[in-house]
Amino acid sequence: MKTVVSSKGQIVLPAEFRQMDEVEQGQEFDVERLDRGDYRLVRRAIPQNEGVLDWLLACPQKDFFVAIDSESTDTL
Repeated sequence: MKTVVSSKGQIVLPAEFRQMDEVEQGQEFDVERLDRGDYRLVRRAIPQNEGVLDWLLACPQKDFFVAIDSESTDTL
């Protein structure tokens, strides 16, 4: 599949590939240079709990998520 480098140096990943691999806006990739003109694009793993705190704080029920005092595990 063909793609073009923009004047800003951006490369568009074709929509067909994005749909097949469920690539979403904002996801990060690593680009490796293998050889002259030969590159590899690898999607970075998304941290497992990324966004959980924002999701909890966005709960429509007020005071659903509140900070609590915790004890040290040294005494357990």
